[in-house]
Amino acid sequence: MSYTLIGLCGAVFVAQLLLPGVTGLLAFRGVLAGVEPWRLLTTAFVHSPTSPLHILFNLYVLYVFGPVLEQLLGRVKFALVYLLCALGGSVGILLLSAPNPGWLVPVVGASGAIFGLVLLYVVLALRQGQVPRQLLVILALNFALPLVVPQIAWQAHVGGALTGAAVGGLLMLTAAPGRTREAVRRRRLFWPSLAVLALLLLALGLGRLWSVLGPAAFGLT
Repeated sequence: MSYTLIGLCGAVFVAQLLLPGVTGLLAFRGVLAGVEPWRLLTTAFVHSPTSPLHILFNLYVLYVFGPVLEQLLGRVKFALVYLLCALGGSVGILLLSAPNPGWLVPVVGASGAIFGLVLLYVVLALRQGQVPRQLLVILALNFALPLVVPQIAWQAHVGGALTGAAVGGLLMLTAAPGRTREAVRRRRLFWPSLAVLALLLLALGLGRLWSVLGPAAFGLT
């Protein structure tokens, strides 16, 4: 699944270069999130077509840490966590950026989802008592990247990171070794917990849209 995500991002990047309208169609814009909700997720597959460094850095991080997390979580769970962290990044933009101009500017990049995966890895590594130095370097670079690459929002990094950390917390709370009835029950709680987290993110994002734009945010006027 990690390599599938890398391939999807690469294919979309080629499409952006060949068809300039692709970027505008898939990029996240807060002001359009209510009427074009796919942008909450599709932004995680779009990158700045004028900055190869942007996509190369994100895909490198996904290449390094994606397979490790995928092995720990499984393909389906890993894919869902990636999308959930992407959602968290978009919600972070809605919650932390000023509507004007923050919601009017197209935001692209898998950074929110990538940051979520990295923070999830941090939580799991802390449980083992050690965080790899390479991971800390990547975190520092990811925080610095918005300073040098345009159209990358730090708010998406924060939103994705908090979502990834929350998923890590859910994993630890629901993890239970063995085949006892209690252990099986606890492990099964992970899926409804993940659904609750997704609904919470949507509620926060949609609530923020309504509070700022009212019914117009959802095309109701």
